[in-house]
Amino acid sequence: MKQAAVNPYLPFWETIPDGEPHIFGDRIYIYGSHDKLNGTSFCEDDYVCWSAPVDDLGNWRCEGTIYKKEQDPINGAPYDGGMPLYEPSFTGENTRFLYAPDVTQGPDGRYYLYYALDTVNVISVAVCDTPAGTYEFLDYVRREDGSIPTVGRWFDPAILCEESGNYLYYGFCPPVRFPGMEDANYPGAMMVRLKDDMHTIISEPVCVANGVDTASGTSYEEHPFFEASSIRKIGNWYYFVYSSLQGHELCYGMSKSPEGPFAFKGVIVSNGDIGYQGNTLPVNYTGNNHGGLIEIKKDIKNVSGEEMAGNEQAREIYIFWHRHTHGTAFSRQGCADRVQILEDGTIPQVEITSCGLNGRALPSKASYRTYIACHLTEGDRTKVGQVIMSMPGQPLPPLPEEMPYITEELDRNAEHGLYPYIHNMRAGAAAGFKYFRFDGNEKSIRLTLRGRGVMEVLLDSLEGQRIAGVPVGGPESSEAWTEVSANMERVEGEHALYFRVKEGNLDFAEFRIQ
Repeated sequence: MKQAAVNPYLPFWETIPDGEPHIFGDRIYIYGSHDKLNGTSFCEDDYVCWSAPVDDLGNWRCEGTIYKKEQDPINGAPYDGGMPLYEPSFTGENTRFLYAPDVTQGPDGRYYLYYALDTVNVISVAVCDTPAGTYEFLDYVRREDGSIPTVGRWFDPAILCEESGNYLYYGFCPPVRFPGMEDANYPGAMMVRLKDDMHTIISEPVCVANGVDTASGTSYEEHPFFEASSIRKIGNWYYFVYSSLQGHELCYGMSKSPEGPFAFKGVIVSNGDIGYQGNTLPVNYTGNNHGGLIEIKKDIKNVSGEEMAGNEQAREIYIFWHRHTHGTAFSRQGCADRVQILEDGTIPQVEITSCGLNGRALPSKASYRTYIACHLTEGDRTKVGQVIMSMPGQPLPPLPEEMPYITEELDRNAEHGLYPYIHNMRAGAAAGFKYFRFDGNEKSIRLTLRGRGVMEVLLDSLEGQRIAGVPVGGPESSEAWTEVSANMERVEGEHALYFRVKEGNLDFAEFRIQ
């Protein structure tokens, strides 16, 4: 029996942001950065890869470590070629972290991994014979003469390999210049073509999406390119996905050519749902965002489970993005939600959900961990803002006193030895989950809580019907996890559930509807 997919789609203890999904054979592979759980900086760990069958998107397996930061010559690995010029680390660290990567299958059938090391203005390439094997350093992206173009920041690479050529996209356009960037020319997202050796540049850089310095008077003016280049071809269109200067949103441009320019078309997803159906208040604490599109084609089967004649296929298209945990910017988790492509090729902004790659609402009669919440806010929603972060080498500032956040505690009997939960839900704080299928026969709801207070269960919105109230706490249970049950009103159809603290201060770990 297939397992329902949820957001985040990987186990709660896995922190892979910047996810780029690719299908090789009959599996979908996810390539991304690798944060630490409860980390203190971006991308502290080595690259690992996860994959799932294209027809079973709730069944992910870890393929293991595919590349280590020590394998790059800039981090000390042996290398016979000429080293590129790069800036010294302004963080004082000798080992640079592996930032957001991308992967493609090259003309020779091998797989090529593109990445940048944190503050290094160079793109590196590694290669492997299989999608998720051990990659080996190949070379740096540069011209035949060894030089590297100075236009654009070599950061967040995206790679497209097709019959017409090999196209590398990159760029970083901050509104302020960091040390070493004072005189840099960063017009926006850039594109160069590569030889079939997959690392030699054979064209001059071209701006395909305008950044903050060049966006005025263009279609990108309201949502300038910031970072997080991603490229896909779906149907007759090329889609360039990127993170805007707003940070929390993934936007996109469209072109009939991989060389662009890409006309700005809109926002695909915001990790705070800002802009969705006119929403101005975030439904979650926001932070940076990065991800890509994937088109999944599945054979259509009849009611008996047999494949239909004619090899008919249905297609599902998803946008991969990431969210933040622990109240900070440094423990990000991959999520995905289904998108709709209209007849003209455009994509309306999607809603972030808990059901994600499931493609439909989750069954109500089951047990769910609360870390799959897609809505998490404190009582005063106007104070819900960005997660906390710090500059390299600086301590993290304290979290806001009223801020609820997803975290975990040690538990040797739990999966991976960790027990996840939502911490610090004070009066008015709410956790929302979208969506569930109710058949009208559900009778009760059981919650696993810690603390003292009253949790109320609401249908569809924070102003929705109250279907249950669950009190918890007392001298004997306030410090321990307690399971409490309540009868619930009859519900039928597909609905969202919101759990709001009416009074008290609670931690919230699980709920089960029966």
